[in-house]
Amino acid sequence: MALFAANAFAKIPTVPLSVRKLNGNSVRPPCNLRSASSAVRATAASVISQPTKPDDLVEDILSKVIGTDRGVLLKKDEHKRVGEVADELQRFCIETPVASPLIFGDWDVVYCSNPTSPGGGYRSFIGRLIFKTKEMVQTVEAPDVVKNKVSFSLFGLFDGEVSLKGKLTVLDEKWIQVVFEAPELKVGGLDLRYGGESEVKLQITYIDERVRLGMGSRGSLFVFNRLSKPLA
Repeated sequence: MALFAANAFAKIPTVPLSVRKLNGNSVRPPCNLRSASSAVRATAASVISQPTKPDDLVEDILSKVIGTDRGVLLKKDEHKRVGEVADELQRFCIETPVASPLIFGDWDVVYCSNPTSPGGGYRSFIGRLIFKTKEMVQTVEAPDVVKNKVSFSLFGLFDGEVSLKGKLTVLDEKWIQVVFEAPELKVGGLDLRYGGESEVKLQITYIDERVRLGMGSRGSLFVFNRLSKPLA
């Protein structure tokens, strides 16, 4: 029966959709139908081309942010695309990221949607002219120590760094809080502390052996690239 049906359909002559004969005249489908068909095909091709695996998404987001001075050089639409990939990665986040040993290690801060957020005044427009950022690293040590360090070159003449040490507290399955001590500034022969304590809250939205994504309490997106191997 199936073979009969196949043969039956095989004998039916096919006529291209774009042209049909009606009483000897050629009839074309409406333009809007052809346009809709083209739009569907284009949309389908776009969906197929989008990365859907976590590894592909990680490669995608890193390719968008590395080499952008931690987001400073990106335009508004480029920041938007980074955010879209981050949203996709969030779907693959482990259930309780704050309890994973993957959080420990050295992390390079490669992106922030608000580029002046990490580093404070040192990363403002004026600050970047004076303090040229060389490195921005966050170290998370077991069980609850966080160290932030920004290395810079002062006017391109003197190397220096600003560092902060803080205590990590787990708030829930994805949110952490870090209370930092007063920053320490080292430049040339100068070594001093200034200011007071500071506090940040961060939601871990994705983590694996390569990257960690976080969302600050004010909505800033952070992308961290691992520098050291995760703890076993």
